[in-house]
Amino acid sequence: MEGRNRKLYAFLTIIVMVLGLLSRKAAFLLPDIVTMYLGDALWALMIFFGAAFLFPKLKTSRIWLLSLLFCWFIETTQLYHAPWIDAIRATTLGGLILGFGFLWSDIIAYTIGTLVGALLDYYLVRKTRSGN
Repeated sequence: MEGRNRKLYAFLTIIVMVLGLLSRKAAFLLPDIVTMYLGDALWALMIFFGAAFLFPKLKTSRIWLLSLLFCWFIETTQLYHAPWIDAIRATTLGGLILGFGFLWSDIIAYTIGTLVGALLDYYLVRKTRSGN
């Protein structure tokens, strides 16, 4: 495998970041069921694209597993509450990255987000190989 176009994956990571932030600001435009899970799925998609950027030669399946395990790890850390980590979570950036409380629904949203990333990546890598 010759690797992914890192500029494209950097761009995709930024686009998904913006969409994730917009999903919070424009929540009133979307159905409740979508707003409940969209941010988490987009966060996981951003992690997938970021991992694809960092590891452009890895297989899609490995990037998917790496990003999924990372997302699940971050979610499980939300079971731990100590003053120092809760102080980090209290900041805007810390809250966006670390979250606040463990939810099984977040695990599902992360799984969906990373799967969407893997499917898009598979398509992009395949398209690049075929020269289209």
